[in-house]
Amino acid sequence: MMMNMLIIVLFMYIIGNLIFVSKQKHLLIVLLSLEFIVLSMFMILLLYLNNIENNMYMLMVFLVFSVCEGALGLSILVSMIRTHGNDYFQSFNLL
Repeated sequence: MMMNMLIIVLFMYIIGNLIFVSKQKHLLIVLLSLEFIVLSMFMILLLYLNNIENNMYMLMVFLVFSVCEGALGLSILVSMIRTHGNDYFQSFNLL
């Protein structure tokens, strides 16, 4: 049972990375793939800490950082849409 869950979570991580690498047209898709990667890392950490029968305080710290990362990504998305009108990476110049 534990090995099946680990295989599923690793498959989630690989799929999230493939979407992150291949879909770089919209910022929203990139942010969603990053959240998918964070969710799979949370599941890996949950399985690991449950396996060694350790306390789950590290999961709360990880969730706090992932929520901060999501809020920062959404604020960048909102400011980009307000200034440029869309979330295409080609519509703005980084220089």
